[in-house]
Amino acid sequence: MKVTCLGHSCFLILFNGKRLLIDPFITGNELAKNITISDIKCDYILVTHGHQDHLLDAELIANNTNATIISNYEIVSWYQAKGVNGHAMNQGGKFNFGFGTVKFVSAIHSSILPDGSYGGNPGGFVVYGNNKCFYHAGDTALTYDMKLIPTLCPKLDFAILPIGDNFTMGVDEALIAADFIKCNKIIGCHFNTFPPIKIDIDDAVKKFNFSKKNLFIPEIGGSLMF
Repeated sequence: MKVTCLGHSCFLILFNGKRLLIDPFITGNELAKNITISDIKCDYILVTHGHQDHLLDAELIANNTNATIISNYEIVSWYQAKGVNGHAMNQGGKFNFGFGTVKFVSAIHSSILPDGSYGGNPGGFVVYGNNKCFYHAGDTALTYDMKLIPTLCPKLDFAILPIGDNFTMGVDEALIAADFIKCNKIIGCHFNTFPPIKIDIDDAVKKFNFSKKNLFIPEIGGSLMF
């Protein structure tokens, strides 16, 4: 799997021949100004919840690429009313898209769409197939529901967890989450984009190293292989 960081919580993941874009917030992110949105190619866009910093560019990219948006029922319905392709899911459900199975799991957060519409329940995604598996938690607090992931899904190759605190869990909670999901390879997200979520990256990496876990902080535009 090739994982490319596009800033904040946005990642482009090459998974079994398909390009999965998660939570596209690029044009509104000053830190991602080196990313040219028209260059992004994807087959599916996974949206964890309705906040603007997770879906700002979803409609534009979907129209540019004819990608299908995967999200909860409310968000997909909102996009379908705009003429965008979508596949609606809800928490606890899973669906085989051919490239693999997507399971929509719970997150503890809020969700409202940019126009004030109800954004449904926030969630995260576990994607698996052909002996590959990853988890993008979306925006969430630490929750005991994470303990169900190793029971219901294959072993994770890596997980993407928020570490910025304030709006989501922070580094210390992410360490516990890594234990809950039984995964020692964590990519940090949702940090340093805005003043309330600025963190000391070196300190975060040290905490993970002390706990014998790996915290990956890729450069925006940079890629990791798993």
